[in-house]
Amino acid sequence: MLRGLANLNVVADDMAGAVEWYTRVFGEPPYFVRPETGDPQYAEWRFGDDADEFAVMGSAYRPALPSPGGMLVSIHVDDIRAAVDWLTGLGARTADPIIERGGGFWSASVADPFGNLLGLIQSPHWREAHA
Repeated sequence: MLRGLANLNVVADDMAGAVEWYTRVFGEPPYFVRPETGDPQYAEWRFGDDADEFAVMGSAYRPALPSPGGMLVSIHVDDIRAAVDWLTGLGARTADPIIERGGGFWSASVADPFGNLLGLIQSPHWREAHA
């Protein structure tokens, strides 16, 4: 039934700053921006082996929940130490340190400059499936 990650959305008060920062993270500008002219309210990138979709939306469009909620979605990386160093070098801050989970699994998380958590996973299963 569940086929994979369709879209990961994060939010930012400073959309221009977020688009600039994530353009550096992904190495290219977003392929989709709305509105098409003027200040961005939503922007999307595709990345990785499966062309997963990552989006930033203005905080005015953040879903309103009746009680606290949220999630941490993790992105596979080939070298977790290098990924954490690279993202913190771009201005992210470490949220959860690099932890060995056993069996070749490693995890960590960083907070982007806009307050969103980005999980990072180094997984031998991903590596095998995408070899």
